[in-house]
Amino acid sequence: MSTAAPPADWHRLDPRTVLVTALVVAGVVAGAAIPVTLGLTRWSSLPVAVLQVLAGALLVIGVAAGADRVRWHRTRYRIGTERVDLHTGLLLVKRRSLARSRIRTVDLTANLMLRLLGLVTVRIGTGEQGSESTLVLDPVTRAEGERLRLLLLERAATASPGVHREGELAVLDPRWIRYAPVSFVAPMLGGAAAGAVMQVSDWVGAQGQVIEWVGDRFRETPLLWTIIVLVLAALVAGVVGALGLWIEMWWNYRLEREAGGTLRVRRGLFTSRSISVEEARLRGVDLVEPLGVRLLGAARLDAITTGLAKDHEARNADHNTLLPAAPRTRADAVAADVLREPDTPTGAALTPHPRAARGRRLRWSLAAVLAPVLILTLLGALLTPVLLWIALGCAVVAVPVAVALALDAYRALGHALSGRYLVTRSGTVRRSTAALERAGVIGWTVKQSVFQRRAGLLSITATTAAGGGAYTAYDTDASEGLTFAADAVPGLLEPFLERSPKGA
Repeated sequence: MSTAAPPADWHRLDPRTVLVTALVVAGVVAGAAIPVTLGLTRWSSLPVAVLQVLAGALLVIGVAAGADRVRWHRTRYRIGTERVDLHTGLLLVKRRSLARSRIRTVDLTANLMLRLLGLVTVRIGTGEQGSESTLVLDPVTRAEGERLRLLLLERAATASPGVHREGELAVLDPRWIRYAPVSFVAPMLGGAAAGAVMQVSDWVGAQGQVIEWVGDRFRETPLLWTIIVLVLAALVAGVVGALGLWIEMWWNYRLEREAGGTLRVRRGLFTSRSISVEEARLRGVDLVEPLGVRLLGAARLDAITTGLAKDHEARNADHNTLLPAAPRTRADAVAADVLREPDTPTGAALTPHPRAARGRRLRWSLAAVLAPVLILTLLGALLTPVLLWIALGCAVVAVPVAVALALDAYRALGHALSGRYLVTRSGTVRRSTAALERAGVIGWTVKQSVFQRRAGLLSITATTAAGGGAYTAYDTDASEGLTFAADAVPGLLEPFLERSPKGA
């Protein structure tokens, strides 16, 4: 195998990738060593089990480091005037290339290990679906990552409308952490913590002892109170986990507008992240208010933009979030700054929807909760009266909740035109107020079921190449909804209006 240096215009990854791989694998092996050692003691003595685990650990670390050394040697990249090339692979050589004109994102991430070594992972993407639209350089030095980001996102600076400032648009306020415990993450993490305790205890063969220990603690406690205490304990664990996750994700947060028209989000405590969004690709913003956060008067701000990374690894990385949950007034102010508008479209007065839309939501909600109640009632009549009491309890609790959520969902409905933007709002558990640039609408989808037709309603969806791809005004008045679409993008819906009798 030749060891000659590649041509001057080709670059290699940082050779310390081998060290990073060895340390990461060593950490994983160390975490698995204790349960594996305990398992081996069933067939051999403890010293023999320790030696076996140590030998296996050294073998695994050596193989992983060797494989990464080969990957480093066979990987090189080049930034040309028109294309970015990446060559990698030993037996199956991959040669991938992206046109620089299509590159939309250059994101930098660095976990704690990379940060200690001054390295970053660079993700270069076109924003299209699939892994073939993204090149990953893992790792390079931080200086090289910054050079690549500035070079590949370089655009001719053009004057943008509006008078909003350059530089820092938002910075972390530690008081925002109070919104972390009321997010849906807390109960999810609580359930995951309870499941992890049971799984780990099963691995070490102590699950029975754990269950017995819990049973002893609550031997004299009524079953209902036992359940309540265990649920509260899981919620406390979830709240602690949600606080820790928020700190890890959003510490050092900063939103900036750079020269040339690029919005940059930097955040992260242990794993640092740098995400860039070209303003030329920005088509609006989405003000998201999950129920718990909304009850505290807060909201999150997401970007509606074309060209954000959509490959598998980036899908769960909050790549489109410009502002974490913050006071609603602050979110509106940041939205105005991002869009370079004097007044934020997300705060525009919205046209309410007809009362028939409220009736539809009440019927849906009641049907959703009464269907299982009816099933329990039938089973109770056939099998045991206990199910009848369960059905009664479910009805007493669920029906008022369903009615409250349905009324809240109706109050959330609204649409409006605000300057260059059309605005739609909907949702209750997750309320969304989307301000979409009218020039970004590429089509309309009009849906009207039999029941909507009888009620004089329809749902109209603006389709776009940005964000989620579709933003809907649900259950609008039939004529009002079509007029809204026609006014938003003149000329796009007129043929449909001419064929529709009186807009219905």
